[in-house]
Amino acid sequence: MDNIAVAFGKSVRELRLLQGISQEELADKCGFARSYMSRIERGKGNPSLVAIKTIADALEVNIKALL
Repeated sequence: MDNIAVAFGKSVRELRLLQGISQEELADKCGFARSYMSRIERGKGNPSLVAIKTIADALEVNIKALL
């Protein structure tokens, strides 16, 4: 299960960096605390399906791009 969380977090981070936005900016776009976004990117958070959709929308990508 940890591998899934780590891979998801890595995808979020890579897409965020490609778009040139900070972790704090992405967290703000999602309505999340920066600390929660940090946990997600490090594979320590367990985002819900709603949170995954929120992140995908904020990054303007399909959910598949994060998985």
